Formats: sequence, structure tokens, C-alpha cells
Amino acid sequence: MRQQYARRARFLMAAMGLIALAIIVQVVRIQNSPEAAIFRQRASNYAYELKTFYPDRGEIYDRNGHLLAGNSIVYEVGVDLNAVRDVNAIATAVSAELGLSYESIADAIQNPSAGLTYVVLADYVDAQNAQNLQALKQALNDQAGSAGVGGLVGLEFKSHPHRSYPEKSLASNILGFVNREGRGYFGVEEKYDALLAGSPVQVLVPTDPNKAFEIPRVPDGTTLVLTINRDLQAATEQILDQALIDYGAPSGSIVVMDPRNGEILAMANSTRMDLNQFWNYGSIYNTASDFNPPISTPYEPGSVIKILTMAAALDSGAAVPGTTYLDTGSILVGGATIQNWDQNPWGLQDMTGCLQHSLNVCMAMLSTTMGAANFYGYMDKFGLGHLTGVDLAGEAAGRLKFPGDADWYPVDLATNAFGQGVTATPIQIMAATSSVANAGRIVMPHVLNAMVRDGRQYSVPAQFAGTPISEATATTLSNMLAVSLESEGSLALVPGYRIAGKTGTAQIPVNGFYDTTHTNASFIGWGPVDQPQFMIYVWLERPSASIWGSETAAPVFAEVAQKTILLLDIPPDSIRQQLMNK
Repeated sequence: MRQQYARRARFLMAAMGLIALAIIVQVVRIQNSPEAAIFRQRASNYAYELKTFYPDRGEIYDRNGHLLAGNSIVYEVGVDLNAVRDVNAIATAVSAELGLSYESIADAIQNPSAGLTYVVLADYVDAQNAQNLQALKQALNDQAGSAGVGGLVGLEFKSHPHRSYPEKSLASNILGFVNREGRGYFGVEEKYDALLAGSPVQVLVPTDPNKAFEIPRVPDGTTLVLTINRDLQAATEQILDQALIDYGAPSGSIVVMDPRNGEILAMANSTRMDLNQFWNYGSIYNTASDFNPPISTPYEPGSVIKILTMAAALDSGAAVPGTTYLDTGSILVGGATIQNWDQNPWGLQDMTGCLQHSLNVCMAMLSTTMGAANFYGYMDKFGLGHLTGVDLAGEAAGRLKFPGDADWYPVDLATNAFGQGVTATPIQIMAATSSVANAGRIVMPHVLNAMVRDGRQYSVPAQFAGTPISEATATTLSNMLAVSLESEGSLALVPGYRIAGKTGTAQIPVNGFYDTTHTNASFIGWGPVDQPQFMIYVWLERPSASIWGSETAAPVFAEVAQKTILLLDIPPDSIRQQLMNK
């Protein structure tokens, strides 16, 4: 019997072993079958989903840490048409809180387009307004109790990020704006759009909230620190606005730059917009070039170009400060008669007198003495007709005609020397003239001071665009310009500080002729002469109080210079020189 039971036990053990083996084989087969792969993929898809994470846009600060552009949360307020119960309540509440029309809200809810189940009543609603509506909705729902009818049922709120500008219109022409799709337009926002926006990241994200720790951190966009001085920018805008009133000018611009390194400290334009309401752009500006004229609107600048003509003459050896000539009031060039601005002769003049009295005949004499090749060679090295490379979107190059161009005539050699027949932007003229204020070297204007990324700051070094004149020429010409202002008692002078500069009064070309009743009045100057720390360009378009830059743009320069000196804490020349000599 025992042997019989032993054989049965061995048989059962063998049978169970075979069954276990078969189960293992079947499990392995199922796990490696195509059907199993499908189930695994489904399980994976259920546990994770592919999502795109967008970084927060980088912030923008002025050089002293004032926030100029940041980010905020705003709301879209809409209605779920399938849930709404009381149109009157919703229209009343929304119109009262958001200042919208009751009738338009009620009509949008009651007469939606075919197929719509959701209607947007307002977007970019401030968080406080949205919270007020949400609180009212909750209070009415609580009153209704479990019935949950009437009130604001159906009113929905969707939050989303929004670019915010705490200073509203301040420096709007420099900053630009970000549209609803998150794209930067104009100014810094467009020029550095990729840096500010950062890089979106696509990752598999667990749907299980217990695994939320696996969600990656997306680095924010790069934060930018600008060269702009917020307080100087605000003061410059105020001065410009008042100047337009005082001198009857419909528009104008003022730029303040450090001529040693090209840092733009302020850039004011008369037409500005609240960047938080970027959708109003089309109703404020006629063309894109109106957004920031100092970099995108070339014009015939007139006599400020005489600085460059004199620099070329001195540097080439065509003249020295003591060179004299007899001004008869006119000169014949290319078959055309060139006259002074007042059509009068000024007699015997040296080169300082030429600048002081802004004599067209003198400039024509210098350019013809140099010859076309030499004169235009210098103008080209000064950068006329070329982009400066300023780091703001929308820069225009202007136009400098050369011998051989279809529209160049011999008389242009004379007229170009005093700023007619050549177009340039204020930023181009500032860059070119920086060579006179900066020992012969042209600086590249820029607004970016530093970038902050992952907690590290990267400073932007100054860049230079060439050395068209020698340091000796620059020093000599700066002193000549300072003497010319002092000799005439210019309205651009600043007590306690020696200033160099030049006025510009340019007639405006209309249909091939110059309008003698309307001008572009300008002034460019810098100081202190022995150690320049600021350069200012003032441009007033068509002032009615006076057509002369000496009577309009020059006093505006003085006012901006005084504010710049105060905010940059520049000591008077006498004190500064005493400190330097200690």
C-alpha cells in the first residue's frame, strides 16, 4: 500500500509541476505578445500625458532696479450658455463691475452665434474685478441654497498670464509690448523676444496627483536690466510734453546718452501709449515708424550735420581753427548758388565763427575744398546711411547719396555739408557725433545693461564702431563748439558746466521744394566738455512759436541737461576739477 501511495504522490507532484510550468510559459507568452504591448501602452498613456510647459516671460528693469515690465494674472469672463439661468442678473453684475454695456452683455448671451455653447464677455479682466464677481456669484449661490438656480449660475472665469507694465506709458517707445499670443512687438520686447520668452518644454506628466513631484521646473525667460534711468526718463518725458506746449510743436523727441559707452539713459517721444492696453496701438499710431521716431524716422537734420563737416575738415587738414575766409553770403557749387541761412554776408570769419553763426557758405567751402571723395569718405565712416545697431526693433538707416548715384548732383556736395539732401535719425547723429565727445571713437548706442539668467547676471560691455577722427581733432572741435555757444550767449548753456553743442534748423522738403515757414528744430550737445558724461539730442517738429532751433530746441536742451546733471550727481566743473587735482 505504501508503495502505491508513493507512486500516486510522485505522479501528482509531476502533474502539478507540469501545470506550474505551463502557467509560467503562458504568462511569459502573454507578456511578450502584441496584445500585451497594446495594454501596456494604454496603461502608460493613462498614467502620463504629454504636456507643453511655457516659462514665465523674463522681467525688465531699469538700471536702478525699478520694474518696467513684469507678469500678472488676468481673467477671461464668459458664460456657459447651457448653465445660465438668469441673464438679467449676469448682465447687471458684469456691467456694473467691469463698466460694460448692460445691453451688449445681455444680447451676447441671448443671441449667440450658431453652435456656440460658451460666450466670452470680457478678457484681460483685472484680478480684483474677477474676484469681486466670483465673491458675488458665491454669495448668490449660497442664498439660493441647494436649488442652485438663478443668480450668476453659468458665469465662468478662466485665468491666464498677462504682460504687465506698472508704469503704463512710461518709456513705452523703448519697451514695446507683448500681444495676446505672447509675441513681442517694438522696442526691447521685440528685439529680445526669444530671450525674454524662454524655451517651452514638452514632457510626460503623471496624471496621478500623488506623483506631482515628477513635474519638471521650467526655467523662466531671461530677465533684462536696461541702461535706462527711470527717473530721468520720466523727467525727460515731462520736459518734452511741456516744450510742445510752450513752442507749439505737434510732436518731438529727446534722447539722453552716455557718449563714453553708448548707454541710452532716456529716450522720450511725444506720442506714447499705455502698454497694458496694447490693443489701442492702431488708434494711436499711423505707421510703425511713429512708435519710436528717434530710431525709425529719418529726416533732414540741417545744421547739426555741420559738426561732422567741420570734424572732417579739421581731421583731413583742409582747415584749422584759425583758418579764415571772406564770407560774401553766397558761393557757387555745381551751377547752383548756395546762400547763408539769413542770405547775408558775414565778412571775415575763422572756423569758430563759422560754427557760431552756422554759416552754410562756410560748410560748402569746406566740403568742396576736401573734394567729394574725401568728404563722403568721412561721412561714410561717421555712419551716415548705415544702421547704428541700436538694440531696439525698427531702426531705419536714413540715406546718404554718393557721387555716381542716379539722384546725386554736384550741388549735393555743398548742401549735404549743412544737412540738406541727407536723411538721418537722431540716434545716427548721436552715434556719429559721439566720436567728437569720445576722443575720436564712435560708440554703439544700446539699452541693454545686463541679463539675469538662473540667478547669474551677465553684463553687456560697451562696443565701438570705429575711429573716424583723431583724439586731437575731437578735443579741438569740442572746444570750438563750446566757445561758439559761449560767444553767442546760447540758451543751451548750463551755469557751472561747460557745454559743447550745435543747433539745427532744417526746412522741411515738400514736393521737391523747401517749406520756409516750417522747420525741424534740433539741438545736440554734451558735457562737461573736459569729461563728457551725457549727450542730449532734442528734436521739435514744426514749432510755431519760432522756427529757429536756437530759440526752441536749445533751451529745452538746457532744461534736460540740468535734470540729467542733478540725477547723475555730476558736480560743477570747478568742484570736479578740484577733486581731480587732489
